[in-house]
Amino acid sequence: MRKFFQEIKADLKFKTAGPGQKLSEPSRAPKEKPKAEVAPKPRQAPTDEAQRAAAAALARLELKPKGKAPSSSQEAIKNQVRKELMAEAAASEKGLSMEEKEQEEEGAAAPSVSGIYFICPLTGDVVRKDQKEKHLREAIQAYFSVDPVAASIMEIHTFNKDREKVRVCVETMAKYLDNIYLHPEEEKYRKIKLQNKVFQERISCLEGTHRFFQAVGFETQTLPVPGQGKNTEEEYYVLKEEMLSRLEELKDCKEQLLSAEPVRAQLHRQLTVFQPSPAAAHFELPHDFFNLTAEELRREQRLRTEAVEKASMLRTRAMREKEEQREMRKYNYTLLRVRFPDGYILQGTFYARESVSVLYNFVREALRDDWLPFELLGPGGLKLTDENLAFNECGLVPSALLSLAWDAAVMADVEAAAEEQRSPLRPELLARVQTLS
Repeated sequence: MRKFFQEIKADLKFKTAGPGQKLSEPSRAPKEKPKAEVAPKPRQAPTDEAQRAAAAALARLELKPKGKAPSSSQEAIKNQVRKELMAEAAASEKGLSMEEKEQEEEGAAAPSVSGIYFICPLTGDVVRKDQKEKHLREAIQAYFSVDPVAASIMEIHTFNKDREKVRVCVETMAKYLDNIYLHPEEEKYRKIKLQNKVFQERISCLEGTHRFFQAVGFETQTLPVPGQGKNTEEEYYVLKEEMLSRLEELKDCKEQLLSAEPVRAQLHRQLTVFQPSPAAAHFELPHDFFNLTAEELRREQRLRTEAVEKASMLRTRAMREKEEQREMRKYNYTLLRVRFPDGYILQGTFYARESVSVLYNFVREALRDDWLPFELLGPGGLKLTDENLAFNECGLVPSALLSLAWDAAVMADVEAAAEEQRSPLRPELLARVQTLS
C-alpha cells in the first residue's frame, strides 16, 4: 500500500505548484525521445510547502479506517490527492493553515453582524461606529445653511464633552442675551469684550460659541477701552442695530440654547429574522462589541491564568462584586437573539446598559399582533421578570440566546379562533428572512 502512495507522490511531485501558480494536469501523451538539438526543459523542483502538503494528504489517506470500501479506481484516489494539494496551495495563498482551510470548507460561522452601526438623526444615514463622529460633524456643518442658530447650538452641546463646562457656558451666554432683552436701551449690555476674563474662561474656549454670537446678530468691532484713552483698543462683540427691533427672536434663541441637548446618533438595531437553526446559540462578534483597550487585552490572558487561583481563595462579597463590575465594563454592546416557539429567531443589537424593557418593546414591535402577552426566558430558562435591570446586570453580554414563551391560555384561544396556523412575526420581516450561518 505504501509503495502505491509513493508512486502517487512521485507522479504529483512535479505537478505541485507553489503559491500563485496553477497545478498542471498530468500529461497523457506518450513520452517521446527529445530531439538532439533541443535540450529538455529542467523540471521545477517542488516547494517545501508542496512537499509537506503532499505528505499530509497521503498521511490522511493512510489513516482512514480500513473497514471502508476502497475507491473505485486508482484514478479516483489520485484525484482526491490532487484536490487536497490544490486546497493546500489555495490556503497558503490566503495565509491560512490547512486546519483553518478545513474549518472554512466545513462552514465555520461568519460574524453574526458586520459591526456596530448608527443612524444619523439629521440625515437618516446609517454609518459605521468609527465613522459616526465624522458624519455627525459634517451633517451639523451642512445644517448651517439651513439654520445657523440651531447649528451653532448643536455644536456647543454636541462637541464639548465636559457637560459641566457646557452648562456654565450656556448659562453665561443666556445671561448676556437676557440683559439685552430686559434692558434694550442700555448700550453697555449690547457689547461683550472678547478679552474679558469671564468670557475667556467660560465661553471662548468652547467649540461653537463664537458662531452662535455671529448667528444671533453680533459682529466683531475694535473699540476704545473706556477710561484708558483713545489709543487703547480691544475687540468686542457688538449687537447689530437692526436686532433691537427683533428682541423676541433673541429671546427665542436664548431659550433654544438653554433647552438644547447633544445630538446623538441612534444605535441601529440591525433587526434580522433567521430561519430555525441549530446554530442559534453560536455567536461570532466583531471587535466593535468590546470595550477593551490594548492594555486590557494584554491583561486578559494573565487574568484568566489567575482565575483558577482566585476560585480556590475565600473571597468577600465586595471582592466578588468588584470583579463582576469589571467584567460588565468590558462590553459596550450586546447582540441578542430571541427564539420563537416555531423556531424563527429575531436578532437585534443593543447597548449593554440598556434595560430589559427595551428588549420586550423590540420583540413586541416585531409581532403581527403586538397585544399578545409573552415572557422572555434567559439562558437556563430563567424568566426575565424585572424589566428595569440592564442587560449586563442579567449576564446577557456580549451576546445571548433567549426564548419566547406565550401565555398558554391566551394562545389556546387564538389558535382556536384562527383558521390556519401562521407565524406571529410581521409579514414584512418574514419576507426578509435569512439563513443563519
